[in-house]
Amino acid sequence: MLSYDELVEQALYAPLLGWDFSWLRGRTSGGSPSWRYTERASALLSAAPRLLDLDTGGGEILASLAPLPRHTVAMEAWRPNIAIAAERLRPLNATVLGGTADAIPVSEATFDLVLNRHGALNAAEVARVLTPGGRLLTQQVGTRNDLELNIALGAPLPDPEAWTPAVAVDRLRHYGFHVLDAREEMIDYVFHDIGAVIFHLRAVPWQIPDFDHERYEGPLQSLHERICSQGEFTVRNHRFLIEAVLL
Repeated sequence: MLSYDELVEQALYAPLLGWDFSWLRGRTSGGSPSWRYTERASALLSAAPRLLDLDTGGGEILASLAPLPRHTVAMEAWRPNIAIAAERLRPLNATVLGGTADAIPVSEATFDLVLNRHGALNAAEVARVLTPGGRLLTQQVGTRNDLELNIALGAPLPDPEAWTPAVAVDRLRHYGFHVLDAREEMIDYVFHDIGAVIFHLRAVPWQIPDFDHERYEGPLQSLHERICSQGEFTVRNHRFLIEAVLL
């Protein structure tokens, strides 16, 4: 078994490209909701000639849905991901834009379908860019997500009720959406070494905003010893899925 220092070094030098979590293969397990986001998204494409994919990351999920509608736009907020998404999606005739969920850089009533997987969700902006009768399909990460990590490392805890299906549904209804489906699950997700924990926290910095492996070295070493002793460390992913139509 690799030492703590060796695992940390591996995790710190592992590349972060788009939403590619393949480095974690074999280091983590579990973590899939019972629903199939991509299957539902693919089914909706046939009736959506104009598609917007919000927070596309490196375009990995959107590319998996090809062939895409003739008018497809992917938006990404993190600058390093924009070039990655563009390289992947341009051969599929998708336009890639930089922008944030709070200021989508397109005109009103432009799209028939908005997809959003693990991206920020601004109900007002989605309502603005959708046509009447347009659909939203989103899979969200709730604020009860992976709280076991925060507890184990002694990091600040978010308000667990800040982002839940109830909160999201209320906001969508306020901006004229009729919610067709809303589901929520807490899913076991298992880390098999401390390197996987560190890579995960690098990839999703909002989980522990002040995370730095040196700042949290003591708790990380304790968690490393726990994983070595027990063989794993389990957290619970908080996921919810919402499909809604703009009235």
